[in-house]
Amino acid sequence: MTPRKAASWFATPLLTAALATGALTGCRPLSDAVSASACEGTESRVDDLRSYGILDSLPQGAAVPRGFEDLDSGCWEDSGEAWLYAERTYVFPGDDDRADVTRHYRAAAEREGWKPSRTTQQSAKENGPTSLCFTRGTADDATILDVYFLTEEILDAEERETGPEFDSGAGYRVAITSTADGSATDCSA
Repeated sequence: MTPRKAASWFATPLLTAALATGALTGCRPLSDAVSASACEGTESRVDDLRSYGILDSLPQGAAVPRGFEDLDSGCWEDSGEAWLYAERTYVFPGDDDRADVTRHYRAAAEREGWKPSRTTQQSAKENGPTSLCFTRGTADDATILDVYFLTEEILDAEERETGPEFDSGAGYRVAITSTADGSATDCSA
């Protein structure tokens, strides 16, 4: 079967006109629209995450380790879904003092209106050191507060140089995350 020649003379100008119209009106080709970053335009929401006071709350004795002085924030989309984050890293002297870190952030989160996850509620009964996860409840069902202790594996995966503070104490992170599209999320456990 041979293609009809009459159709080809009509298709070429039509395709050219469609592409030119898209370029002149500012519309992007479909391939550009598909590859657009889900992180575009999220700067103000990242700033909102950075403003939470709990990021700067630390228990007495905790310190900011060398190399982690700045509040880290931004947007990442390496898992398919884009996430916004703002986080701080601290160290607390002595591994035995992890329970103090846990108690401090439970109280600070409660004061700021964060709601503990079921796992966080259960660990409160045990009163031991644990990772914590909170949400804002119905007031904001897209934002999560995590407080977790850092492991050597986490720091190696981040390819971060750690100072001597990590050798003599427990490193931990206070992180606030949110879905970039504002969709509801919760603590996974």
